[in-house]
Amino acid sequence: MMMPLPASANDLPAPLTADQFHPSDPEKARIGQLLFYDKILSGNRNISCGTCHHHDLGGTDGLSLGIGEGGVGLGPKRSAGTGTDKIRKRIPRNAPALWNIGHKSIRNIFHDGRLSISNIYGNGFNSPAEEWLPQGLDNITAAQALFPLTAQFEMAGNPKENEIAGAVHDRIDAAWPIIAKRVRSIPEYADMFAEAFDEIEAPQDLTIVQIGNALGAFINSEWASHDSPFDAYLTKQTRLPEPAQRGMDLFFGEANCASCHSGPLFTDQKFHALGLPTFGPGRTRRFDPMPRDVGRMGESDTLKDAYRFRTPSLRNVALTAPYGHNGAFPTLESMIQHHSNPITSRDIWTRDMANLPNAPWLQAIDFTIQSDTREMARQSRALDIVPITLTPTDITDLKSFLHSLTGASENNRPLGRPSTVASGLPVD
Repeated sequence: MMMPLPASANDLPAPLTADQFHPSDPEKARIGQLLFYDKILSGNRNISCGTCHHHDLGGTDGLSLGIGEGGVGLGPKRSAGTGTDKIRKRIPRNAPALWNIGHKSIRNIFHDGRLSISNIYGNGFNSPAEEWLPQGLDNITAAQALFPLTAQFEMAGNPKENEIAGAVHDRIDAAWPIIAKRVRSIPEYADMFAEAFDEIEAPQDLTIVQIGNALGAFINSEWASHDSPFDAYLTKQTRLPEPAQRGMDLFFGEANCASCHSGPLFTDQKFHALGLPTFGPGRTRRFDPMPRDVGRMGESDTLKDAYRFRTPSLRNVALTAPYGHNGAFPTLESMIQHHSNPITSRDIWTRDMANLPNAPWLQAIDFTIQSDTREMARQSRALDIVPITLTPTDITDLKSFLHSLTGASENNRPLGRPSTVASGLPVD
């Protein structure tokens, strides 16, 4: 049924189309699919990219704060491990969704934007690796894929446990040749890379650059999504269900959601303070006296950026609960309610709303930041949301609109999860 777009159509984003994404070579993407789920990339060979960004969980892990190196199991059922292998720290932030990060407009990645497109170091990116990030990475997704491999509590493991963790302790780029050697020592991978990459003539030519580019090709193509009911509304004028239609009018109208969630990806890629409840180990800097997370300021060292985090894309947002940079809110309703009145929302928030797998040895840390009254006061003062009155019906309608951003093919991705990988290690 064809219906004219409403008068507010000028406020709507342009349609999202396939040509707006970085192109991905299918052969490289196939290698990236295997590596994405292959634990050979982790220090102790016990965790993969897919463990925390799994197809069955909408490209995330379903946890507020992830369980990385040392954990056991998948998603909300993942445990914190036991004995000497148990985790030493929760991942400080919620596992970000991967949907549409291959869009050509993406300029920064991670909750604090610590990876961005820049030539400040001569390699195309401003990143935690600074000048040690190698040249030749195809795009920001390929660059992003390298950092979890060297993160102690994500995939690298603890110093003295394995050669990768030990190398990272010396300098971040010391680990990547070790990872590359692991991969090229597997004949199937060596043959696949030689076939897909013109610059590889012999196994020793394979470096972390090609590994990053293969992972990037997979992520960019696998998680591209632009076939939602909202896309059909924009391109075919197919009317949304009435609740979603009302929610759309609110979203782009008096609720003012589009002031930050703008453009085809529903993100301005800027940084805002939402006043979320705080918990967890925090993404601390070496001189931080407490388990806090200062957000963008940790990257910029600029006081005005304190407690501000990157606006997430809302495409397929219904698939990626819990919400917020620390996964504080378990449902879309609770996150919408927080946006409407963050102060009240923070006051009534309860600890059981955070999905934190049991780890008794970490309980003293999980919520200790909330006892620091001065830090809580600082965080409360950093707030960029203007409260707005929303009725229960308004919240339901906004939720319906957000569900209309879910792609029709979200359960039928181009490659999906492989049943086996070249290393022979188990696949989560």
